Amino acid sequence: MNNGFDMMLNNIKLPRFWQHVIFWVIVSFFITALYSLQTNFWVSFRNNLLYMPIQIGYYYAIAYWLVPKYVFEKRYVMFFMMLIPLVFACMFISRAIGITFVAPYLIRVMRVTDAGYIASTHRPFFEQLLDGQSLVNSFKGTNLFTGFVLAIKLFKMWYERKQAALEAELNALKAQVHPHFLFNTLNNLYSLSLNNSPKSPQAIIGFSDLLRYMLYECSDNEVPLEKEVFMMQQYVKLEKLRYEERIDINFTITGNLKDKTIAPLLILPFIENAFKHGTSEQVGAAWINIDINVTLNHFKLKVANSKPEHPVEAGNTPGHIGLRNVTKRLNLLYPHSSRLKIVNEEDTFFVALDLDLKTVKQTATPQMVTA
Repeated sequence: MNNGFDMMLNNIKLPRFWQHVIFWVIVSFFITALYSLQTNFWVSFRNNLLYMPIQIGYYYAIAYWLVPKYVFEKRYVMFFMMLIPLVFACMFISRAIGITFVAPYLIRVMRVTDAGYIASTHRPFFEQLLDGQSLVNSFKGTNLFTGFVLAIKLFKMWYERKQAALEAELNALKAQVHPHFLFNTLNNLYSLSLNNSPKSPQAIIGFSDLLRYMLYECSDNEVPLEKEVFMMQQYVKLEKLRYEERIDINFTITGNLKDKTIAPLLILPFIENAFKHGTSEQVGAAWINIDINVTLNHFKLKVANSKPEHPVEAGNTPGHIGLRNVTKRLNLLYPHSSRLKIVNEEDTFFVALDLDLKTVKQTATPQMVTA
């Protein structure tokens, strides 16, 4: 029963208009309660109703007109040229409301007996309007809560824009993995087909599974660690079909992979790089060691491969582009919980990756295959 009620509450989403209405009602109540300490609640409420339209209009003019049109477009001079008259206009309007409606009402309802205050309210209108101390108080009253609310809004807008930019960059980096991977794997299939290898159908099925995973399951921000490792095993099996006895592969997995998630295709570039630059360029026997260890939520990947005696210049070859991309993704996705070490020695290339993963209860458990 409680679960059903909770689900119903979670599905309730107010329209944006009513979100703003409720927000300003709360702000108005808070301001009323604050100023009621000097008078009483209903007097404060009545006066606040007069000032709130100015503060609301002031806020929306800045948050939904000046900031998007000038600040986000980096037209800062125009922003201040438009902001300054707006500030003065709201300040003078607020002061005029105080002179015309608030002060006389306070004297009448609260029975003010301060002779100095009463005398100040009987001065000519423009003399009261241009009074320096009163204008400063009007400025503070107009900007105190509007500035606070505006700061919240600006932070929210900045955060949303930053997240959108981050998401776009991550999608671009992840998208670059797909054509890179497809290019290398199609080369493998091409090599098998040239030799009329009986393993070609098996390779095509393996490639189909990997392609399905990349197209339909890697759109999420995170995938089950079990599934990610399983597909990497499938990729290694596909590479073994191509190189057969020319390569010695050791793929070991220790620890519990269940109930953990990882960014999709994060492991692939390291393994693919080992085959691309450690095996395809090497004549004769080659070796690749892949070790995955999971302890609690700590993930550790080690990939080491042999190097040819005369390696091809790295330059901007696809494999090294893949390593650069995955390094950028690590910095964006795991800025404080990842440690990457790359060692490029004369005859060995070694990569060690440490990650702190999220732990999430998973319902599906893919079958693991030993490479």
